[in-house]
Amino acid sequence: MLSRLLVLLSRLLFGAYPRWVGVAPEARQRIYFANHGSHLDTVTLWAALPPELRRRTRPVAAKDYWGGGLRAVIAHRGLNAVLIERQRKSPGEDPLAPLHAALAQGDSLILFPEGTRNPGEQPGPFKSGLYHLALAHPEVEPVAVYLDNARRSLPKGSLLPVPLTCTARFGKVVRPQPGEDKAAYLERARAAVMALA
Repeated sequence: MLSRLLVLLSRLLFGAYPRWVGVAPEARQRIYFANHGSHLDTVTLWAALPPELRRRTRPVAAKDYWGGGLRAVIAHRGLNAVLIERQRKSPGEDPLAPLHAALAQGDSLILFPEGTRNPGEQPGPFKSGLYHLALAHPEVEPVAVYLDNARRSLPKGSLLPVPLTCTARFGKVVRPQPGEDKAAYLERARAAVMALA
C-alpha cells in the first residue's frame, strides 16, 4: 500500500520517467548505480522501474538517517530498503554485509556510490563499495543510471519538492574487466554515469 502511494506521488509530483538507453527493463539481477544530488533520487529511480522489477529492487540507504521514525517506516514498508552503517562499529565488521545478503537472496539494489548527496551537476568520486559488490557477485549486472532534475526539484536543505520533471536514464552494464584495479573501475563506472547526462 505505502509502496503504491510512493510511486503515485512521485509520478504526480516530479515524473520519475524512465529512459532505457543502454539496457532493456528485463528481469535480471542488477545493481543500479547513480549520481546522488537529492533525497528524491532514491524514489525517482525506484519508481521509474516497471512494477515487476521494482518488487525485487531494494534501495541502499544510510541507517543513521533512515533508521528511525517516519523515515524508517518509508524505508522499510515503502521501499524495502537495505540499511547500512556508514561507519564501522568494530574492526572486523563488513559494512557491505547486508548488501551481500540481499544480492544472495536474488534481489537487485539501487546504490549511490558517491556515498552522500553532491550539489554539483556531475557525480563526485565513487567509493569502493560498488567495486567490491561487482567483484563478489559477477552474475549481477552493474547498470549506470543518471538522474536528471531531482537535485533541482528537491535541493539539499529543502522540505518540499518543486514540480519539475525528473528522469532516470538507464545506461550500459559496467562490469570490472580482468586485471582492472579498483580505481580504474570506479572511474570507468563514474564516466558511464556522466555519459548519460
